[in-house]
Amino acid sequence: MPQTGGGELKEGLVVKNTGSWYDVLTDSPVPDEEEASSSRTDTPPRTIPCKVKGNFRLKGIRTTNPVAVGDRVSVLVNPDGSAYITAITPRRNYIIRRASNLSKEASILAANLDGAMLVASLKHPTTSTNFIDRFLATAEAYRVDATLVINKTDLLDTPEDRELLEAVAFLYRSIGYRVIEVSSLTGEGLDKVKEALRDRTTLVSGNSGVGKSTLINAIVPGLDLKTAAISDVHDQGIHTTTFSEMFPLPFGGWIIDTPGVRGFGTIEMETNEVSHYFPEIFKESANCRFGDCTHTHEPGCAVLRAIEDNRISQSRYNSYLSILNDSDEGKYRAPQ
Repeated sequence: MPQTGGGELKEGLVVKNTGSWYDVLTDSPVPDEEEASSSRTDTPPRTIPCKVKGNFRLKGIRTTNPVAVGDRVSVLVNPDGSAYITAITPRRNYIIRRASNLSKEASILAANLDGAMLVASLKHPTTSTNFIDRFLATAEAYRVDATLVINKTDLLDTPEDRELLEAVAFLYRSIGYRVIEVSSLTGEGLDKVKEALRDRTTLVSGNSGVGKSTLINAIVPGLDLKTAAISDVHDQGIHTTTFSEMFPLPFGGWIIDTPGVRGFGTIEMETNEVSHYFPEIFKESANCRFGDCTHTHEPGCAVLRAIEDNRISQSRYNSYLSILNDSDEGKYRAPQ
């Protein structure tokens, strides 16, 4: 391997981010003292803790984490055992969210993904369709294949609950998304989740309390991610995952577990592009009278007509408007 200023330069994969340091799985061995003094040549790749050296920026966006889980990086390993990430290989894609709706900082959830899986629940707690739509729109924006997993189906024990499940599943399937109905408790749908994850690198995200960690534990026996009970007062989850981490799957592929979030602020979306990230709105927009139609008030708008005809759901359109409202620094607001 190349030597740099007394250190050794290695390539590797970022598999854990704690906010202050990163674990990198190196492509080549990093021998310990005993192995270094021996003649062994079969030392396996090793995960090493690294700090960041240098200033990494994403198109000028202020990010809370310049390096993300899933990044391919160059690491300088010094003779004293310290290690620094010195460069990031250009990303194939990534998923990013605004740290909060009022923040100007963004957080990169993961990079170089084959897919993204949003875990939601319709009861105890209830995931809002606005949160689902914001996640799916972000995945569309960065060309990441998204799957919606509706967890805790064992809690949906009334006719009204089952009707809601059928309606939500039908809505997103009709748009073209894969929807998997799951119960981590009974095992319903776990085989379908495994098949969606097989031989792929997949980000798994969701609101706190939707059972994401329980689901991952059911998929990867022995992982034993920490889980917590739901607050009876607020019907919200408690953060159990405090940092992003990447785990190999026993049936092939990688899963990236991320901390639960309560909101999903979008970033980098231009006002005239937001409709592109809602497949059914984008499809209807081809029939609008004006090419620059914002689908909010213009005459001859095919999208507004499709909403009236119930071919586009009101909830999806409301989510579209909410993203328009935070798509610009100045907060775009649709005419009343």
